[in-house]
Amino acid sequence: MTSGAAAGRYARALFDVAVKEHADVEKVQADLQQFVDLFKQHPVLGDTLSNPAIPASKKQAVTKALVERAGPVTPMVGKLLLMLAERDRLALLPDLARIYGERVMDHLKVIRGELTTAVAIAPDRLRALEQGLQQATGRKVVLESKVDPSIIGGAITRLGSTVYDGSVTTQLEKMRQALVQSGQ
Repeated sequence: MTSGAAAGRYARALFDVAVKEHADVEKVQADLQQFVDLFKQHPVLGDTLSNPAIPASKKQAVTKALVERAGPVTPMVGKLLLMLAERDRLALLPDLARIYGERVMDHLKVIRGELTTAVAIAPDRLRALEQGLQQATGRKVVLESKVDPSIIGGAITRLGSTVYDGSVTTQLEKMRQALVQSGQ
């Protein structure tokens, strides 16, 4: 089994347990992300806990200490981390957290999207766009704003596999194609 598939199985199992036990799925996600961030901030720690040469018992002891020091961590996340340490699978944590996050977003009916504009857009305009897209899709929309001066003006919005291209660059290209075709 590939590491991505294994991470997916752990993520699905954790999500199913969280829903079954009526846990706050977003708190579970935040707790997972806290440990992913910890390993990113301290790469030596992440490398050490992912090193197959280090005995699982030592990894478990370190993981247990980290969970205890992390403050209030959802019990199921603490148990999962200890189980991953015991099975020498802590390297799966980043993928596991990402896949779990995708399941949470789907469960909460949230779509992540990307808005590209030629100039930075004000936060209130971004929220208004999110609300309009929410009405159109029937799901909550969370947009990430990006700036790309090459589109000249307008906006390009990506929601999943759907792209709404209202950029000036695209409009000019369509006009150019229409002129070329009419000239033939």
